[in-house]
Amino acid sequence: MTQEQCPHRNNVQSTEKPQVYKVGIYGWRKRCLYFFVLLLMILIVVNLALTIWILKVMNFTIDGMGHLRITERGLKLEGDSEFLQPLYAKEIQSRPGSPLFLQSSKNVSVNILNEKKQLVSQLVAGSHGVHASGKMLEVKSSAGKLLFSADDHEVVVGAERLRVMGAEGAVFSNSVETPHVRAEPFKELR
Repeated sequence: MTQEQCPHRNNVQSTEKPQVYKVGIYGWRKRCLYFFVLLLMILIVVNLALTIWILKVMNFTIDGMGHLRITERGLKLEGDSEFLQPLYAKEIQSRPGSPLFLQSSKNVSVNILNEKKQLVSQLVAGSHGVHASGKMLEVKSSAGKLLFSADDHEVVVGAERLRVMGAEGAVFSNSVETPHVRAEPFKELR
């Protein structure tokens, strides 16, 4: 078939080379793209290294982190610990045979709240002394016998013997009722 027989072909023939169009990113755009990919890779490596370092320093394991271990009964904290915010717990106990130390630079406070989050009882041990507030205070012996009890209406001393050691003795503003009053051996009762 000759050129005359094909009407759809262009009769104009060029002597130029066919143009090749480049597809893609070239020049400064390509350099910026490589720079951002390199920067992203550096950030990923630094992030991974910092994550591994934090896991190593904080002593993370499957059971917990540092001195804090997760057990079936709750959390177990071994060693000295410092709490910067209030600690809320259902139960705190030491290891069997070891004492439980609570140490503070100001005071140690134990607050008991009701269901409405209102303060019911409070025990504050500080540098000025121990303060307790509540509806009633009881002191019992290790055998469970009541030694001292106080509420709004009365104070009960349940010990076998009450001894007043002050130089002035005991002063009562109202009447006193007792079945027996006795002085120290070989001393006067005044």
